Order: sequence, then C-alpha cells, then structure tokens
Amino acid sequence: MSTTIAERLKNLGIDLPPPGPPAAAYIMAATTGNTVFLSGHIAKQDGKPWVGKLGKDMDTETGKAAARSIAIDLIATLQNHLGSLDKVKRIVKVMGLVNSSLEYTEQHLVINGCSELLFEVFGDAGKHARSAFGVSQIPLGACVEIELIAEI
Repeated sequence: MSTTIAERLKNLGIDLPPPGPPAAAYIMAATTGNTVFLSGHIAKQDGKPWVGKLGKDMDTETGKAAARSIAIDLIATLQNHLGSLDKVKRIVKVMGLVNSSLEYTEQHLVINGCSELLFEVFGDAGKHARSAFGVSQIPLGACVEIELIAEI
C-alpha cells in the first residue's frame, strides 16, 4: 500500500479520539527496546464502558463492533505514545478477552473486529499473532478488553 496510515484512517472515516487515561495504577503504554506494550483497553460506547456478556445479552456481531471500537482506541494510544503511527513496523500480538457466558464459543470471531481493522489500517504490518479468551467478567462489566504489542 502506498498510502500513509493517516490517509488510510481518513479513507476509512476514522477520526482518532483522544487517548483515554488508565483506570487504575498503570500506564497505557510502555516501550522497551523496539517493542511497545499497550495496556488492555475496554470497549466503550458514548464514552462509557460498553457493558454486556456475549452469549447472554449480546450477540457476536455486536461484540465484533465493540472489538473494532477498541482497535480505534488502541491506535489512538499508539499515536499518542509514539507521536506518529508511521513509526510502527508491525503489530506483533493482540490478546482479546471476551466477557462470555459459559456456553459462548465465538470469542475468536468477536476479536476479528479488532484484527480486521488493524489489517486495513496497517496493511501487511497489521498482520499479527493473536489469542482470544472467554472470561467470566471484565472490569466495569465491559463486553471486551484487548491489549496489543507492536514493534517500532
């Protein structure tokens, strides 16, 4: 892709929000060497935690939309931390936690909402290793939480 990351975001109609503050005793991003670790970001809707449990009161497509919204927040945190998204050589790893009922088994499809957007924004550099887990609860009752590791 010959377009810049900023141009791809614009073409996708994405305006990066201001990065959110940590909700407890941690920082949102930490760099060691050429690796950036982003803390878990929870899904938000209208600035508040996007609350729900997949398989109980939320379906896979809604969860996928929540995961996509987290990808936007993760990108905003990267932008804020690095000063420029062009410093990202690749997205290395994504870990997704999905607030799930015991019967729910489509966590991987929910986290696709994040992964697919990272591919669109970063191109080949957005292709990453990934884990997706179902958990019984996420802070503040959020439906999805995702953390990210990037190479710079």
